[in-house]
Amino acid sequence: MARIAVDAMGGDRGPETVVDGALAARADGVEPILFGSPSLDTKGLRLVPTTQVVAMHEKPADAFRQKSDSSLVRAVKAVADGEADAVVSPGSTGAMLAAGLVLLRRVPGVRRPAIAVPIPARRGPSVLVDAGANADCRAEHLLQFATMGAVFAEEMLEITRPQVRLLSIGEEPEKGNQLTLEAHELLAASDLDFRGNAEGRDILEGAADVLVTDGFTGNVALKAVEGTIRTLLDSLREEITASAAGTVGGLLIRPAARRLRKRLDPDTYGGAYLLGLRGLVVIAHGNSSATAIANAIRLAARGAEHDVVGRLAARLPQRAEIV
Repeated sequence: MARIAVDAMGGDRGPETVVDGALAARADGVEPILFGSPSLDTKGLRLVPTTQVVAMHEKPADAFRQKSDSSLVRAVKAVADGEADAVVSPGSTGAMLAAGLVLLRRVPGVRRPAIAVPIPARRGPSVLVDAGANADCRAEHLLQFATMGAVFAEEMLEITRPQVRLLSIGEEPEKGNQLTLEAHELLAASDLDFRGNAEGRDILEGAADVLVTDGFTGNVALKAVEGTIRTLLDSLREEITASAAGTVGGLLIRPAARRLRKRLDPDTYGGAYLLGLRGLVVIAHGNSSATAIANAIRLAARGAEHDVVGRLAARLPQRAEIV
């Protein structure tokens, strides 16, 4: 049974939502360990009491140094100390990165950890990396992100030789800013199965098994995709309930609509892996629902069971020439 340290105080919807999500995950054979206020009603789940909370607006480095007894830092430390197999937090991404870098440290050879998010593309899951850990990057960083994303796709998505594409403003090699032009050159010379550039409109189509970009662009793209999915699904529901004829039609398409929502809803994945650290870290949305929290915990448990960290550490040296 995977032990998952959960930062109960980081979510925008309050610790009660995190507790409900953890309870749902426990029903699937996962052992969530909550970190939070001593007064928190955990509904029977194990609680490690903490006295501090890292707020979203705080500077990550300051929050880590000044709030060593926060739920976020203590949850990460539990993984570093071997008391948990993975950590999940809907709190500050920057603070999670700072705590992970200091307490868990990087896998040898990794220059910068990166956030890898499964995208529910039309042709099957696609990995977007980096989705927000590194706003400013160099071309060699994108090359390593692509390498980590490819290993992740091979090990977790069971794709034999993942196709990699670079997110840009056009498919032509000469299009893009200086970063994408330099990254394109490095990726083309690597041993990855690089298929050139992809445009933002192709993300949900399944442009490639791995889409690589810098963290700023990746985070904007991710939130644009998630917002589009939510708006479309909510608009469909509104149209169905707007008239009697729509309601009747909605009854007929309900099974298909439910399958579509389950496949596209960002809550289905719940979180994203922070790749490149010696411990397993899953970052959830700050506005995560109980369903999203539960799925983020399940995602962390699967990562622990598949030994994502160990497999990445073992595979990266084989690609030493491109890291």
